Amino acid sequence: MSALDQLTDLLARRSARRGHFVLASGRESTLYIDARLTTMSPDGLALVGPLGLAAVREAGWPVDSVGGLTLGADPVAYAISYASALAGDPVRVFTVRKEAKAHGTGRRIEGSFRDGDRVAVIEDVITTGGSALNAVRAVRDAGGTVAGVLALVDREEGGREALESEGLAVRSLVGANAILTRLGAG
Repeated sequence: MSALDQLTDLLARRSARRGHFVLASGRESTLYIDARLTTMSPDGLALVGPLGLAAVREAGWPVDSVGGLTLGADPVAYAISYASALAGDPVRVFTVRKEAKAHGTGRRIEGSFRDGDRVAVIEDVITTGGSALNAVRAVRDAGGTVAGVLALVDREEGGREALESEGLAVRSLVGANAILTRLGAG
């Protein structure tokens, strides 16, 4: 079984739930995907890092760093950064706060982001694209350039198209339909 198939299976088994849910976007859905149940596990991290790094490389995004809105993007970005170090071509990692902190430096972006970085914005699950756009704005405001947006899961509900309409290249590792197929609902 390929690494992508293994990841899709993990997401279906660990992260996907059927029922009635209100998503972070405010939308209602019969499918909830808590990707952190996969991305915060050893076997999930071991799959996400190399697959995410490969997706960034295959997209042709020459990036200095990867990161996105905390908390969902964090383990995905950390895994990609770790995989890049193992591959001998390190990519730094950062996280974007929902709001600038009121103390200390007051920064919105934490970690090893540098002014002028070319970045891949990471998202765990794209529904509307709002969280990714929030991170994109923060990166641009801090002097970075966004090469593209990489999502672990695309819910296939218009988020990709919303991001693309803003001129952003978007890649995803797994689509919601692949997860639903694994759940036996496809």
